[in-house]
Amino acid sequence: MVYFVATPIGNLKDITLRALEVLRSADVIYCEDTRHSMVLLNAYDIKKPLKACHKFNEREAAEKIISDAVQGKQVAVISDAGMPVISDPGNIVCEELKKAGVEYTVIPGANAALSALILSGLTCDRFTFVGFLPDKAGARKELLQKFKTVQSTLVFHVAPQDIAPHICSIYEVFGNRKACLVREITKLHEEAIPFMLADGFNGEKRGEFVLVVEGAEEEENPLCKLSEKEHILHYMSGGMSKKDAVKQAAKDRGVSKSEIYSFSIDL
Repeated sequence: MVYFVATPIGNLKDITLRALEVLRSADVIYCEDTRHSMVLLNAYDIKKPLKACHKFNEREAAEKIISDAVQGKQVAVISDAGMPVISDPGNIVCEELKKAGVEYTVIPGANAALSALILSGLTCDRFTFVGFLPDKAGARKELLQKFKTVQSTLVFHVAPQDIAPHICSIYEVFGNRKACLVREITKLHEEAIPFMLADGFNGEKRGEFVLVVEGAEEEENPLCKLSEKEHILHYMSGGMSKKDAVKQAAKDRGVSKSEIYSFSIDL
């Protein structure tokens, strides 16, 4: 069995009992950076063989993970912080495990994106996780165009050195919106700093960051700018019966049919 295990994103106490149980019983642990992972493992006196699984050797590591699992070994996969696969190595491993028919599961835990979303104070009922943006400005703006009209709150990972150029790109594509940079989540200097995209961010640029940006406003149906009678006539001229035209116009305007029926009586 292969286990993808979530690890703390800052505070080492943010690890589940189940995660510790899996790591202690694992025959081998694949990690993004062995030096980084040793800090966590040493804190809980876990002594296990460590093997590298990072973005430069992930396909090769996937073959070794499959081989270990087929041999009956219990394999744990972790990243430097948070959940493997999510903006971290592991996606290729999952794909190869599926192809090979090797069973795997997830041991959930700390998550920077969800924590930042809550700390931002922006709408949490619907959100879209974008992750890291491309380094090149052209590719970055091309990707952002795809999210310009998304009405849910948007969540980005951003490196400290990329904060200024990435906020600039987001502002150029999205226009002015509310935003919040959340840094050092679960650590001593945790902060959630709200700002407007047009103003840029002038705060501390050290640490681990998540950028949360409010979604696009709902676009008004252009037909709703017509009078009620014109709105109904628009659908009737397209072949709808008066009854169906009234029903559709009411739906467009978010009102009941009875509220606009009177405008159709003499049509």
